[in-house]
Amino acid sequence: MDQPLDVPELAADGGITLRPWTLSDLDLVREASEDDYIPLITTVPSPFSDAAGVAFVERQWGRATGRTGYPFVIVDSEGRPVGTVGLWLRDVGQGRASLGYWVVKSARGRGTAATALSTVAHWALHTLRIPRLELCVEPWNAASARTAERVGFQREGLLRGWQQIGSERRDMVMYALLS
Repeated sequence: MDQPLDVPELAADGGITLRPWTLSDLDLVREASEDDYIPLITTVPSPFSDAAGVAFVERQWGRATGRTGYPFVIVDSEGRPVGTVGLWLRDVGQGRASLGYWVVKSARGRGTAATALSTVAHWALHTLRIPRLELCVEPWNAASARTAERVGFQREGLLRGWQQIGSERRDMVMYALLS
């Protein structure tokens, strides 16, 4: 049987740390659950309950146990968990992996998402030696597009009707970063 993935702790610029999820992150899940958008595009529960929050954290652990990805909590320089970035390995056999990220509203606009994304992308390209990293952003989400571009991801094109979000299929813009 394959061993679970070991989600490492990664140090990032500006005192930011990336680390595995723990049950002490329920306040982060609670704040994310109150966001208008995060629960639509993720498995963050809305409305929040302690049981649903624990189930969310356990799903993150399951990604490493099932060898499908590396889920990281983004911790700011003051030690506060403020978001997540995940490296998902579904297509790693074809030489590519995908990334996703979110930061709670109270921590946005400080470059934290870009710093975390850059750190995980660098680790994936240079330590794990994954040749291609991909991420998708909705066309209207200018802040997330700027984050991806700031890290070096290049816009490749519009994927029409690419992803189910809520009750509708939505277009997504594909971004990629090559080793």
